[in-house]
Amino acid sequence: MNFTGEIKRDLLAHFPAGKAGAAAALAAILSTCGSLKGDGFEVVSENEKVAEYFLRLLEMFGVRPELTGVSQDPKRKRDKLAFSCGGEDARRIISMTRSLREHLSEDEQAALCYLRAAFLGGGSCTLPKDGSSTGYHFECVFSSRVRAEEYCELLSAFELFCKLVPRGEKYVCYVKSREAISDLLSVLGAESALKKLDAVSARREANNNENRIQNCIAGNADKAAIASAAQTLAMSALKEEGRLAALSPELRESAEARLTHPTLSLSELASLLGMSKGGLNHRMRKLMKLYEETRS
Repeated sequence: MNFTGEIKRDLLAHFPAGKAGAAAALAAILSTCGSLKGDGFEVVSENEKVAEYFLRLLEMFGVRPELTGVSQDPKRKRDKLAFSCGGEDARRIISMTRSLREHLSEDEQAALCYLRAAFLGGGSCTLPKDGSSTGYHFECVFSSRVRAEEYCELLSAFELFCKLVPRGEKYVCYVKSREAISDLLSVLGAESALKKLDAVSARREANNNENRIQNCIAGNADKAAIASAAQTLAMSALKEEGRLAALSPELRESAEARLTHPTLSLSELASLLGMSKGGLNHRMRKLMKLYEETRS
């Protein structure tokens, strides 16, 4: 099951307790995977559980729609179920779900029913994949700008915020921040999905930290290699000029060790000489200063 399916499974467990919540959920379903057809409406879903959820909502108002079609989505290879409703029942449902804006702002539970059903009808959420540059993305797709704006307003009442953009003839409300998606799932009550999000986030952060460490190590290794090469070049020049013989035994020993082991890091070279890295670094600075003085 993909992450969108996991969220929907969690949300399906929160069926509206009363008609106010059911009406709000129906409004969301009609605004996402529904469309007006003549004097009625049609709802299309590729998720059997969501279709059952929709039928249960209508049953609360004594309405039983007709199953009018079953087709397969060639891309996702999943069946699409189409339900239609017409006549007086359809007009009653449409009228009831058109006048919800003020009620939803006053009824938090009904508002939550709307937000959950919106995702069931037109939502999706993806998580970053290991080794991929893709990020977090949560969205709900609406058939009208009015309903999309209503969705954004409802989210803001819970201190959740999203962006709204047109996509063809549809309107998409989306969130790309992991923190915002986490807050949204928490408000909606998608607890299992929230745990998976946290686990993926923790693993991704651990991988990012490991990459930072490796990059740092690689960067330091590059610097060490450059420093070793510069020291070797300087010691070689001092030797060719016959200046090593005039140095103290300690400095001469360090210079000869660098010439003998040009690829060793300063720490490795110090260990080989049986001294501290700081002590060897002090000697190397003296040798490099001597070399630079001969070049000025």
